[in-house]
Amino acid sequence: MGKNTDVVEKLLNGNRMYLERADGDEIKRRVKNAEEGQHPYAIVVTCSDSRVIPEKIFSADLGDLFVIRVAGNVLGEHEAGSVEYAAEHLHVKQAVILGHTQCGAVGAALEGDGEGFVRTITDEIKKAIGDETDYDAAVRRNVCYGVKVLSGILSKNPETEDVNICGAVYDVKSGLVTIIDRD
Repeated sequence: MGKNTDVVEKLLNGNRMYLERADGDEIKRRVKNAEEGQHPYAIVVTCSDSRVIPEKIFSADLGDLFVIRVAGNVLGEHEAGSVEYAAEHLHVKQAVILGHTQCGAVGAALEGDGEGFVRTITDEIKKAIGDETDYDAAVRRNVCYGVKVLSGILSKNPETEDVNICGAVYDVKSGLVTIIDRD
């Protein structure tokens, strides 16, 4: 192994604690989801930021949310395909584009172009925010743009055109989610 052996051990210890702490209801949910498949009630497209954990934010259980995480909660082909999969095959009828305060990807887009593959994310965010220079307004614009893009994608398919989409912003300090856009 490499120099991150301690980190891998921390992850494995965390998994052991997860298994040890699981109560009977959680074990039953895990087994049921494994045997009967997943039946999430919402799709959440959100940022990869480690402070944004949709299952905790929305007090959701195992199997409740179909979460797609990508820096800046942008919708590229893979993310859009994941949403389509959940809508078509899992019959999820609610999607949420969840941005957040203090988003580093939005900050990077406001500050410059980004390097390497990061630039594909900052370019998409720049398209979303236009000439906006206010940080919080840029976060909201990015979310609203995601709602617009996703609405356009899902409305073209008869199997997904009835999915409701809303945009929201999570405040990483207060924990409050505010709905800012609905299709």
